[in-house]
Amino acid sequence: MDQDPVPGLRSELNADVPLARPGEFAPLNIGPLTIDPPIVLAPMAGITNAPFRTLCRRFSQDRCLYVSEMITARAFVEGHARTLQLASFGPDETTRRSIQLYGTNPETLGQATRLLVEEWGVHHIDMNFGCPVRKVTGAGGGAAIPARPRLLQRIVRSVVKNAGAVPVTIKFRKGIDDALLTFLDAGRIGEEEGVRAVALHARTAAQLYSGAADWNAITELKQHVRTIPVLGNGDVFECWDALRMLRQTGCDGVVVGRGCLGRPWLFGELCAVLTGQAPPPPPDLGTVLDTMREHARLLVAFFGERGAMLQLRKFTGWYLKGFPGMKRRLPALHLVSTMAEFEALLADLPRELPYPMAALRARRCKDGRSQVVALPDGFLSARDEDLRIDDPEHVDGG
Repeated sequence: MDQDPVPGLRSELNADVPLARPGEFAPLNIGPLTIDPPIVLAPMAGITNAPFRTLCRRFSQDRCLYVSEMITARAFVEGHARTLQLASFGPDETTRRSIQLYGTNPETLGQATRLLVEEWGVHHIDMNFGCPVRKVTGAGGGAAIPARPRLLQRIVRSVVKNAGAVPVTIKFRKGIDDALLTFLDAGRIGEEEGVRAVALHARTAAQLYSGAADWNAITELKQHVRTIPVLGNGDVFECWDALRMLRQTGCDGVVVGRGCLGRPWLFGELCAVLTGQAPPPPPDLGTVLDTMREHARLLVAFFGERGAMLQLRKFTGWYLKGFPGMKRRLPALHLVSTMAEFEALLADLPRELPYPMAALRARRCKDGRSQVVALPDGFLSARDEDLRIDDPEHVDGG
């Protein structure tokens, strides 16, 4: 680590982090897929639809793995129109089509997997065992499932079997709360049942997105899971964070979630620093506005104007976070209903404002609260016994 740090916009936390040395980080191999550098866009409900994936792909020249938002297996099998739309891929997604699948019933998940592989041509399936949202865990799904190891095993076995040659990965949290940690069991089961990589969001379900991610848990999982890649997730807000995570934990790849909200150019920065190059300079407000416009156009093409504007509203605050004078603009942007209105609201904004330091690590999307995790009655009793849960009809993001 004898390189001089690259100057530029970075937080004090990352002031002394050097660029990657030649060959320091190996490509990430997930079955037949090679991701170089080893960066993955985290599946996020209501966020990582095809338009957003396209935007991230453009900034990184299609070098990373870009996972869809969570799709409910039952709704997909039953052909719900909204689910089918969210499961669809953009015209630029011809390789590394990646989708995250959610469910609690092994048979339904197996059906969905066959459809995705045989009719939808997916190249990668990720499984959601980390969602902490009350309506998901309260139905026994998401982050609740690893607390029932035999259920987790049956689900993973069904999906891996029905996926055939298509690689399956699983993503999970540390556990329900600090008193019930499940991540080592989840990693072991995934490895034994044939998944091609495991990813850990280094928080418990009770934490939601509060506090600091426990990167030491990623290190522990990497020491525990030896035959497949281990990916780390949590608190990657700057490209330099990914370097620190890889070096500190020894993990094989980095999953990027909230840090890219309103900052899709983060993937270009990540690709640069992980290959030993200085990252591009941060965008000024004018470049951010141009990115917002392109995002809006992609959303309109995918959802139609009305649906696109509903999607766009939540992104406006993330794009403009930290820029002086923008807070007073947000109420109108959060009510925008047409592209013409959107363009008019952006027209008089000053383009030359530099990217604000405060926006680098600003909280996005989630607040700082924690929770008592909702679980079905009796879910934690006799945890080693088998259990059958019927899938909820529809819990996909909007």
